Amino acid sequence: MSNKTLGLPADLHEYVVAHGGQPDELLADLIAETRSALPEESGMLIAPEQAALLTLLTRIVGATHAVEVGTFTGLSSLAIARGLAPGGRLVCCDVSEEWTDVARRYWRRAGLDDRIELRIAPAALTLAAMPDEPHVDLAFIDADKSSYPVYWRELVPRMRPGGLILVDNVLRNGHVLDSDPDESTRIVQDFNDMVVVDDRVDSVMLPIADGLTVARRR
Repeated sequence: MSNKTLGLPADLHEYVVAHGGQPDELLADLIAETRSALPEESGMLIAPEQAALLTLLTRIVGATHAVEVGTFTGLSSLAIARGLAPGGRLVCCDVSEEWTDVARRYWRRAGLDDRIELRIAPAALTLAAMPDEPHVDLAFIDADKSSYPVYWRELVPRMRPGGLILVDNVLRNGHVLDSDPDESTRIVQDFNDMVVVDDRVDSVMLPIADGLTVARRR
């Protein structure tokens, strides 16, 4: 996993970020703290240009009900919460109290903690307990790859027409092309094949960060 777009030279990445994805002071502090406190896990941070895209897409769809699967230290949740329409809410699914404690501090600092509800439990259970009817405007999946098909199965029927599902790490650092992939990559390969033929959505795979699938519920 990478904190910048796959294959983009460092100087060109800096140019891209400077012209559309530049983190403000709060996001920069969060990124720096995560890299300092959790150096081995910090690769799970989304790229800054990806955070800017999340905020923009959330605003474009006018999201009032958003769901995030995989919160880590809160960069993506901050990006989504900043884009919510007035009165909007974001439900975050994660299993780590340690990582999300960092997220909570930054939600408070941003003045967005009243917009975000954190549910510490296996995400599949949290999603299955949500109302069955289509009501979600935007969902972001960035968690354990082995459960991607489960999260997709739970979320697609709950998306309102025109709602967006965003799925991270669909390129697996390029290893989706491997003929003998590891188990997680094999699951992502199968997941990508499943999404592209799912007639409930229109989808496109973007080569941003480690690959981002954007799917619109028909």
